[in-house]
Amino acid sequence: MDEIKYIVIEGIIGSGKTSLAQKLAQRLNSKLIEEEFESNPFLGKFYEDRRRYAFQTQMFFLVNRYKQQQQLNQEDLFADYIVSDYMFNKDQIFAYLNLEGEELKLYENIYPLLERELRKPDLVVYLQSTVDRVMANIKKRGRKIERWITRNYMNELNEAYNDYFFKYNQTPLLIVNSSEIDFVKNENDFEELYKQIFREEKGFMTYFNPEPRSRES
Repeated sequence: MDEIKYIVIEGIIGSGKTSLAQKLAQRLNSKLIEEEFESNPFLGKFYEDRRRYAFQTQMFFLVNRYKQQQQLNQEDLFADYIVSDYMFNKDQIFAYLNLEGEELKLYENIYPLLERELRKPDLVVYLQSTVDRVMANIKKRGRKIERWITRNYMNELNEAYNDYFFKYNQTPLLIVNSSEIDFVKNENDFEELYKQIFREEKGFMTYFNPEPRSRES
């Protein structure tokens, strides 16, 4: 596998992708790209009424993510490492889950024009977790904007993510069963995952199923 310089951490809401991206960026002394979800004025309304606010929410994210990724192309060509807590392509997961009819057709006309210009990551790390675990994480962090998230929506989202990454073949992919580990509080868990990310003999798609350890309360 070619040298890994641009790493993307992915996973559903509450999977720990931002926490892992922050910790990995600190270890590598790299540039960190974080999704600016709080700047989306429609997101809170979307969680309350998916059907009514799906298109506005989706298009805001699409444009905002594109602008942020475009800056990556222009400014970070010489960075030693880049770590991001999202990949641009994941926008499609939400679009096909939440849009339909003419709104989806409009999205499908716009997305390819933006996606083809952007840099691809050297490795995507997909944190595969359970809905029980992510719902507990969402409740624990207590973000006001997420108070309307339902378990039903998270079940749909988790299924959509798993289906997407099962078929994903655009870049090297590391799928991590993260439901029973804690790479934020447990240094052994983080070190083991770090070694997997930079393991030289990985295939194009690799599955990492670590031994579960007791998590701190």
